[in-house]
Amino acid sequence: MLTFEEKWEKVLACDAAYDGQFYTAVKTTGIYCRPSCRSRKPKRENVDFYETKAEAESESSGFRPCKRCQPEVDRSPASALVHDVTAFVLTHYKRPLKLEEIAEHVNLSPFYVERTFTQATGETPRRLLEKVRIDKATHLLRTTDMSNLAICYEVGFQTPSNFYRVFRRLKGCSPSMYRKGGADESLIVRDSRHRSV
Repeated sequence: MLTFEEKWEKVLACDAAYDGQFYTAVKTTGIYCRPSCRSRKPKRENVDFYETKAEAESESSGFRPCKRCQPEVDRSPASALVHDVTAFVLTHYKRPLKLEEIAEHVNLSPFYVERTFTQATGETPRRLLEKVRIDKATHLLRTTDMSNLAICYEVGFQTPSNFYRVFRRLKGCSPSMYRKGGADESLIVRDSRHRSV
């Protein structure tokens, strides 16, 4: 789902939205962490990524959990829901998604999914979807020569106007400015409740 580079970007940003989607293992210390861990960042060449805690802790890998971010601990009853919703969005972000479809995937009501996810993360599933799409767009802007319009459709936006609006809200500049090294304010704006994501 995520490339090594994309995972590394999330680690540098201490991005809690990706907690539970992968784990960062540091070869020089023998520990593994959540992406959101606030400990001092290791050198890139000393990092491996694992999809599950079990893989990181396996006999062949041999990593132990970080005492600071405690990746082995589920911190709330909603953590499984957050993990499943986030995994579904990361897998299907390229196509139109509705809250009802996400709720059906996790076998819960749309109202419960939105309320529980928002309480646990501070953002709606719709905002998560927008964030994932913009994260993918910024990666493509930095690493490819694709046009802004091609990137817009590649990451799942249906209209360029929505792509530009959401990009500016989350990054504080246009895609073209971002590609040239412009602002990246990562503005956080909470969403009102939406049924369609």
